[in-house]
Amino acid sequence: MQKSLKIGLTSVFAALHAVLYLLSFGVWRNWAIYLEPLEGIILGPEAGLYAALIGSVAGRIMRPPDPASWIYGVIAEPLGVLVCAFLARGKWKSVLPVYTIMLASYFAHPFGRWFPLWTVLDSLAAFVLIYPVAKIGGWVLKGNVKRMSLSLVLISFVGIATDALTRVFLFVPAGLSLMFTSSPAIAYEIFVAGAVGSYIEDVLVVIVSFIVGIPLLVALRKIPVSLFSESDQSLP
Repeated sequence: MQKSLKIGLTSVFAALHAVLYLLSFGVWRNWAIYLEPLEGIILGPEAGLYAALIGSVAGRIMRPPDPASWIYGVIAEPLGVLVCAFLARGKWKSVLPVYTIMLASYFAHPFGRWFPLWTVLDSLAAFVLIYPVAKIGGWVLKGNVKRMSLSLVLISFVGIATDALTRVFLFVPAGLSLMFTSSPAIAYEIFVAGAVGSYIEDVLVVIVSFIVGIPLLVALRKIPVSLFSESDQSLP
């Protein structure tokens, strides 16, 4: 991808990320999460990370949330985009350590052994899918429409599960549960309620990615200048 085109697309996606956050009105977390898979797939690791980080920060500056949402959003959203970018380029080795560290930290924590296992089943499923999804991740960039659809759905699922797992990591092992709640019992209730919403978000993100992403990616392929070059290698 040409440098000028990459800068332009990064700016566009950063603006979209911020706008979607600002337009959110209580349908689960915020609408910017629906953009994460496409940010990573189209922009690549470096530009996708920058777009999500700039967009999430800008949106929260314009409409400040509570302190916890600040921390969750500016870390979880860029990381979800980064994982989608890596998987679309077959880089499972860059994703696996992230999951291993966060899951191991969660289950090593007393809360991780106390909270119900079903609350993190999507993250565990995503962990299992990292390698196979990375192996077919390239289909989303150059496969036929059927292969593209399968790859996009799976990348979107692992990407949104990464977003959720990052929030879990921040809430439990990183200690935000103790910082922003008054007791373990309240932390338990918040976590369980959040897990229910997270599963619904998983489904919504996959559906939105499928409906919006397939026609968008097919259209972008017709542009003479390649958006999906292998030049996005600045990150490991």
